[in-house]
Amino acid sequence: MELDLYSNGYFYVIVFMLLGIALPVVALTAGRFLRPHNPYPDKLVSYESGILPTGDAHVRFNIAYYIVALEFLIFDIETVFLYPWAVALDQLGWFGINAMLIFIVVLALGLAYSWKKKVLEWN
Repeated sequence: MELDLYSNGYFYVIVFMLLGIALPVVALTAGRFLRPHNPYPDKLVSYESGILPTGDAHVRFNIAYYIVALEFLIFDIETVFLYPWAVALDQLGWFGINAMLIFIVVLALGLAYSWKKKVLEWN
């Protein structure tokens, strides 16, 4: 019995894992050695749109910004699940329709909860 190295699916997985680790390491290491390193005070100042910073950099933001951002990500990622469902709807039949209805109801309940807690209001 002859073992063919390339017919095994794990060979390609290992090659991709090694490339996925090696390429960023090589690129970052090469960049570290090739880039110019000449820091001076003007380069080290952080700025926003060319305006010099004033005051402390540690400013407290309203927590609502973060909550809205997280909710956007949650709803954005969950809407990605609608595409494969729509593509496979013919094969899924009523089971798929019911599963997606449950999925959308859970999303709606989450949105209703956020709305009730007044997370979406800007004060």
